[in-house]
Amino acid sequence: MWGEKDKTTRATIFEDDQYTFIGKDAFFKGKANFKGTVRVDGQFEGEITTADTLIIGEHAVIQATIQGHTIICGGKVEGSMTASHKIQLLKPAVVVGDVHAPSFSLEEGVLFHGMSDMGVNSLDTVPSESGDLENVHDLSAHRDHRLQSQEA
Repeated sequence: MWGEKDKTTRATIFEDDQYTFIGKDAFFKGKANFKGTVRVDGQFEGEITTADTLIIGEHAVIQATIQGHTIICGGKVEGSMTASHKIQLLKPAVVVGDVHAPSFSLEEGVLFHGMSDMGVNSLDTVPSESGDLENVHDLSAHRDHRLQSQEA
């Protein structure tokens, strides 16, 4: 009944990955650097950085500069957010600040006041002969220049 033979092993999601929770009643001020997934449901002022996922719960109130791989927000944020992968704003999020990510989405019902930057704008840049990107304001002039180079 109580022997090792009958003992079953129960795996949890916490065994292999690192998770950090800042609860609803918590208040934190300063710089926070996290490893693994982070969920914030409390108040935070300062800077938040994680190389993984940051989840901002719907009760969270954050005034911070935020950097992460993936940022999922349902709370209130004042400050810039930068993600190397994506940013998702979920209802009832309120975000006042700029977002920078290759992928950015927001649900209906989200209040967003700021600028979004989703990387290189394909209309403003074209590859040069060397393969580098160069800023081109007049695409027709660039096209004509390339045609003349090919004819010569």
